[in-house]
Amino acid sequence: MPMIFDTHAHYTAAAFDEDRDVLLSSLPARGVGLVLDCGTDLDSSLASLALAERYPFLYTAAGIHPESLIEEDASTRTRFAGDWRAEMAAIRPLYGHPKVVAVGECGLDYHWEIPREEQLALFEAEIRLALELDLPIIVHDREAHADTYALLRRYRPKGVVHCYSGSAEDVRWLTAQGLYIGFGGVTTFKNARKVLQAAAAVPEDKLLIETDAPYMAPVPFRGKRNDSSLLCHVADTLAALRGVSADQLLDQTMANGRALFGISE
Repeated sequence: MPMIFDTHAHYTAAAFDEDRDVLLSSLPARGVGLVLDCGTDLDSSLASLALAERYPFLYTAAGIHPESLIEEDASTRTRFAGDWRAEMAAIRPLYGHPKVVAVGECGLDYHWEIPREEQLALFEAEIRLALELDLPIIVHDREAHADTYALLRRYRPKGVVHCYSGSAEDVRWLTAQGLYIGFGGVTTFKNARKVLQAAAAVPEDKLLIETDAPYMAPVPFRGKRNDSSLLCHVADTLAALRGVSADQLLDQTMANGRALFGISE
C-alpha cells in the first residue's frame, strides 16, 4: 500500500505539546511512511533529533529559520543574543548524526520586518554549509523570490523549495537545476489557481508533498491543526491535476523524497 512521505513538518511546535507522542505513534497506521521534521533554531533542531531517535520513520533537518532572528523565544535570541554565526557553529555537530539529512529550514522571509542584510548573510552561509557537507537544503521563500532565486542560481545547491509560491515558469529552471518543489495544503484552497499551475509544471521526479504541520491544513480541515495523515487530501488534489492515481502520486513522491534525502528502503 502506498505511504505518505511528509517532507516538511514541525512536530516540536507547541501545538503538539498535549498529545505529541500519541499523534506520532498513530501516524504509521494512518498511512504515513516517513516524515522530515524541520528545525528552526538550535533548540528545535535538538528537539527534532530527539524525536527522530525515538520514531524510526522520522528524520530531521537542522538549521536556522529567518524568523528566528526576531522571535523572542527562539534560541537564536535566548541563547545566542542574535549571533546566528555562533548558533550555526553549535548546530554543526548535529549533521554528523545519521538521522539528520538536511540543512534547514532556512531562507528569506520579507513578509515580516526582519533585517534583510542579516537574512541574506544567514541564508548564504547555510547554502555554503549545505554544499560543504553535501546535504540538501530546505528553502523557505516568502515574498522574496528575486533574492532567493539569485542565491539559488549562484550556488546551485541541491534541496527543495518548500511551500512553493512562485510561477510555473520558475518551476522549469529550478527543477532543471536539480531542485525539488514542495506543495501542501494550499493546493486544496479555492484560490489556488497559480499554485496548481506551478504544480502541474513540476517534472514527476522533482515533486514533493508536505504539511508544514501544524500549519496550512488542507480543505476540509483548513484552519485546524495539520498533521501528516492529512496529506492524503493534497495527494488526491495533485493526482487529479496531473492525471495519475493518488497511489501513483504517493509512490512517486515517496521515491523522490528518499532520493533527495538519501533515505534507503
